[in-house]
Amino acid sequence: MHKKAVILAAGWGTRLRPLTFGRPKPAIRLVQETLIEHNLRQLSGLVKEAIIVVGYKEEIIKEIVGERFAGIKITYVNQEKQLGTGHAAKEALPSLGEEFVILNGDDLYLREDIERCLKKNPSILVKEVKDPRGYGQVSVEKGRVKEIVEKPPVPVSNLINVGCYHVSKSFFKEEIEKSSRGEYEIIDYLKKYIEEGGEMSYVSARDWRAVTYPWNILDATEDVLEREKEKRKGTIEKGAFVEGKVIMEEGSVIKKGSIVEGTVYIGKDTVIGPGAYVRGNTAIHDNCLIGRGVEVKNSVIFSGTKVPHYGFVGDSVIGENCNIGTGVVLINFLFGGDTIQVKVKDKFVSTGREEMGTVIGNNVKIGPNVSVMPGVTIGDDTTIYPHTLVRENVEKDTKNKGA
Repeated sequence: MHKKAVILAAGWGTRLRPLTFGRPKPAIRLVQETLIEHNLRQLSGLVKEAIIVVGYKEEIIKEIVGERFAGIKITYVNQEKQLGTGHAAKEALPSLGEEFVILNGDDLYLREDIERCLKKNPSILVKEVKDPRGYGQVSVEKGRVKEIVEKPPVPVSNLINVGCYHVSKSFFKEEIEKSSRGEYEIIDYLKKYIEEGGEMSYVSARDWRAVTYPWNILDATEDVLEREKEKRKGTIEKGAFVEGKVIMEEGSVIKKGSIVEGTVYIGKDTVIGPGAYVRGNTAIHDNCLIGRGVEVKNSVIFSGTKVPHYGFVGDSVIGENCNIGTGVVLINFLFGGDTIQVKVKDKFVSTGREEMGTVIGNNVKIGPNVSVMPGVTIGDDTTIYPHTLVRENVEKDTKNKGA
């Protein structure tokens, strides 16, 4: 165990907004731990030191991780200018030995996949998917990487690049040009190595999840919930009905008349009920209230958020310290059965989901009897006034009914 890891955690996370306005993507919490904590735990025992390349809101990552985590020494390197993953990796080189593994800080990796990658140098971790469109693709031949193509219009392979590489310092000695995004990309260093006759192995990942867009938080939470062990440290009142895997932290309460159908996570000091209904792959974090007559299905609700009376939260992600009024309905499907699209950076992106509700930032207040159409994003510190039908993305206070 002499190798080191580089974790890329400097980015702005713009495609995950509004959930990243106040924190970097690797600091997004999934069930009991953040993304970066999850990945460091996977590296425990495989490397002796992790160099975390930080930038945007770096103080949050430093506070979460500290100087040592899960037996791994932590070193921080600051990427002052966001010049791409290749530039970030080069910033870490002075702290590295000859061989090291690089990981994206905002993807979910599995220990056994990283371990298999570490046995081959150089190597790249790939994942076989049904639809590779929108991903960098890796074409292979006779156990070696033949070509790496970044998001081709016509797929060349169903193996996609998942952003984990076991490489050497020598990879970064070559000069590369900026990509079409105006950044220096790790993948361009690898492509140049292969084009010049270098041989690279590939390892097929058993499990991996990108957290690129807000709805990916739902997918990643489901993945983590599947692996978590059941525990019920909170209180289940007489008259509450609980079945399936339920993970309850200390101080949590499921009140009488409530129904909880796992797999469900309930954080510290969170109250469910009385008479609430929580189901699906749902994570409700610390100090939340899901009150009388509220139904929550397949959603993630971050700490401090209250949904006190009668409403429906379906397939949605709600940020911290929100207050959702009586009779609010976060609609999660279109009657035609179409795939839900979400507007991200002024462009509509398919979620690939037929059921997708609302993405709500932090400190949002939604008044009584508001209905929100599927795929809408509501930005931080926004107030939605009563009796409104919200059809499109909203930021800050709005009195415009039909916003």
